[in-house]
Amino acid sequence: MLSYEPGTTFAHALDPRTKLAFQAGFAVAAFAYTTPRGLAVLSVLALAALAAARRSPLAAAWDLRFAFPILLAAPLFEGLVVGPPWFSLARARFPALASYRVLLLLFVSAAYVYTTSARDSRAAIQWLVPGRPGRFLGLGIAVVFRFLPVLVADLQRARAAMRARLGTERSLAERIRIVTTAGLRRVDARADALSLALQARCVAWNPTLPRLGLGRRDAPVLALALVLALSPLL
Repeated sequence: MLSYEPGTTFAHALDPRTKLAFQAGFAVAAFAYTTPRGLAVLSVLALAALAAARRSPLAAAWDLRFAFPILLAAPLFEGLVVGPPWFSLARARFPALASYRVLLLLFVSAAYVYTTSARDSRAAIQWLVPGRPGRFLGLGIAVVFRFLPVLVADLQRARAAMRARLGTERSLAERIRIVTTAGLRRVDARADALSLALQARCVAWNPTLPRLGLGRRDAPVLALALVLALSPLL
């Protein structure tokens, strides 16, 4: 599951603002250089980000597996032609590069999620967006980071229960209906529990967040983020 994991890696020690800056610079470079050579260089950086989080690409790919059908659909549909040869590599080339670009962005984002707690993310967001909009956005991000993994775990349990009861013997539409219905019921129950928990804990609109501070490790990463962001102008 794509979620925060406490640790002492290089990426864990970075300031969350530094990691956000690297993601932004990486995205700018990825959209500016959607070419085989550019994506090859960016692939090295994406793998380096996962290595800094001590996460293997295969583990990250498994956590992101739900995005693969969408990434594969674009080049496949774009390459289809009516009549021989039925599939055009030339037409599918750019959609394939674009899908690979999105995959690299997902890898970098996964490294951020693995190494950044919800409180650190909220502190960084509220620093970047001052005032009430930043507090509202930070609170929303903190809730999503904590709530989404729980919902995914509920769906996985619903699927496991369905399989244990020979649900695999049913049609695909019926299996989807069962899992979706169970998931919606759990969403309602979780939402009520979350609302009660927030009230019981007197959730603060502007809580005391972790102090942010740049260190020596942040300097080279910030420099790299700046180079990536300005690379289209070079």
